[in-house]
Amino acid sequence: MNEIKVLFVEDEQTLAMIIKDTLEAQGFVVQVAKNGEAGLRMFFEQKPDVLVADVMMPRMDGFEMVRQIRQSDRHTPVLFLTARSAINDVVQGFELGANDYLKKPFGMQELMIRIKALAGRLMPQTEINTIQQEWLVIGQYRFNPTLQRLQIADIETELSHRESEILRRLCENRNQVVNTQNILLELWGDDSFFNNKSLHVFITKLRHKLSKDPHIRIVNVRGIGYKLIY
Repeated sequence: MNEIKVLFVEDEQTLAMIIKDTLEAQGFVVQVAKNGEAGLRMFFEQKPDVLVADVMMPRMDGFEMVRQIRQSDRHTPVLFLTARSAINDVVQGFELGANDYLKKPFGMQELMIRIKALAGRLMPQTEINTIQQEWLVIGQYRFNPTLQRLQIADIETELSHRESEILRRLCENRNQVVNTQNILLELWGDDSFFNNKSLHVFITKLRHKLSKDPHIRIVNVRGIGYKLIY
């Protein structure tokens, strides 16, 4: 499959870099613009296959950017990302020429599937079915590392990319110690003191999200790593 060129317009630079790194690791080519004005300029310079844009941005919001783009380009697919969920915002986005709309927070796999669909390269149904069936059982919980979702009873929680990747490693090595250094090098890129502290914060978040089953524990093996027990 040819590479899909994505222009991602987002003023939250941390989120932008996380999404850029994740998409590029999956074979996408990603350019990032930090506001609507830059996005408008880069759109005509880069000619992306898909435009992914936040709605609320400084200098020029996503709606105005797409309105101007659609004056001369009616065909390039547009996907809006936004925390705004009012129905009039959704309607306005489609009236301006958007092709899809994804509300924050969202799973990275869902974003990739939608981008591929907009680019006319939707993954085969068999691959989608495999993703949907990729549920791991953790005590009373079900966990899908690809969709980044954690379920217990009728409650579903969306995990961040790093939360999902950490939990996946713990699940794959149930009752065994997962080395801290390996996690840091694979997910952060280095094992510095500050990243070690950041990992501990993520572990604390996961403990809280798994707390509805009292039999589940994430144990800190001092100086070595973490172990999932249930």
